[in-house]
Amino acid sequence: MSCHATSTLPSHPTSLPQPGEYITIVSGLPRSGTSMLMKMLAAGGLPPLTDGIRAADADNPGGYYEFEKVKQIERDATWLESAKGKAVKVISQLLDQLPPHKSYKIVFALRKMDEILASQRAMLARRGQPCDRVSDAAMADAFGRHLSAVQQWLAEHQQMEVLYVNYAAVLSDPLATSHEIKDFLALPLDVRQMASVVDESLYRQRASRLPH
Repeated sequence: MSCHATSTLPSHPTSLPQPGEYITIVSGLPRSGTSMLMKMLAAGGLPPLTDGIRAADADNPGGYYEFEKVKQIERDATWLESAKGKAVKVISQLLDQLPPHKSYKIVFALRKMDEILASQRAMLARRGQPCDRVSDAAMADAFGRHLSAVQQWLAEHQQMEVLYVNYAAVLSDPLATSHEIKDFLALPLDVRQMASVVDESLYRQRASRLPH
């Protein structure tokens, strides 16, 4: 799957649920733009399922929009009932733990790998944590293999309908992406409000500016 376009994976459920029956998920690799997508959905009128435990900081000034119970989904997924009518962020490593008897619409953030790695290095440096324990090449390989496996897995599960959204494309034309997300979710979202919260100044690890 190319990271240079927004596309929807084919999905062929035996009976399509109504929009309200879907659970809306935002997912992607770390530092790929998932918090930005959550902020857009919240601005558009879809409330986030979040607990506010992880506060906004210099790495995510707009907030992380996380819900701690997501991390325990393998042991307890009962909280998903409270996700109906909301958007919840689930990291890509946990997507395969979502209960298969439910239906999901997943807005999946894609970002150039060198930008993800640069963003992670900057975040670790700001926190005073070592950022050279694993080489960029090894991390890129691990992330790349994981991403391929997740995309293949999603394509094989009919209850998972996916819209891939490119991070750079959101920043270059947030209104167009907002329309795509609204159409995908089939919800009456306010696309202008969604687009208005996209802050291009936070595109700090832009590929064209990174050393090669």
